[in-house]
Amino acid sequence: MKVSIGKIAKELGVSRVTLRRWEAAGKIKSERTPKGHRRYDLLKILGAFPRTQICHKNTIAYARVSSHDQKNDLVRQVSVLESFCAANGWTYEIIQDLGSGLNYHKRGLRKLIQSICSGKIDRLILTHKDRLLRFGAELIFSLCEQFGIEVVIINKTESSTFEDDLVQDVLEIITVFSARLYGARSRKNQKLLEALKEAAKTI
Repeated sequence: MKVSIGKIAKELGVSRVTLRRWEAAGKIKSERTPKGHRRYDLLKILGAFPRTQICHKNTIAYARVSSHDQKNDLVRQVSVLESFCAANGWTYEIIQDLGSGLNYHKRGLRKLIQSICSGKIDRLILTHKDRLLRFGAELIFSLCEQFGIEVVIINKTESSTFEDDLVQDVLEIITVFSARLYGARSRKNQKLLEALKEAAKTI
């Protein structure tokens, strides 16, 4: 029985990246369709890799919002990630962060990077690319590629406008620097942020 790479990945509980790595190492073989798609012999591979011998790695789903007033969005992100992972039959862990996308020292982000470098995860799931970082997400994706970790972005097709991205980036930058200047909870800082949000609505 010849099946697609997606089907065999689901049967074995590993990512497509892992299957391609096994194939490159000569552990499994595939045939190509006239259009160049991989097809695997399901019975042969299941015989070569009994489920009890497969080292199942974990899936990490990462959710982040910038501020406390976005906690409802954080709950929504987690719900989407849990449903997506469960639907695919993956063993998963949710990592949540509350902080700016410009902050590279968030506890959850540090934990994610440590997990990637430890080789203990097989895939990373995000609702949107910018949930990881506002700038520099490509560095994390490159790190995943080096360790053979599949990155799945659920809402790839949902794209905001250039103006929306610019407003959000400027707000995050000012939030970070004003918090350092006045203190994150100071009244002066809160008034500044409220004024900026009101100004952003008119753009």
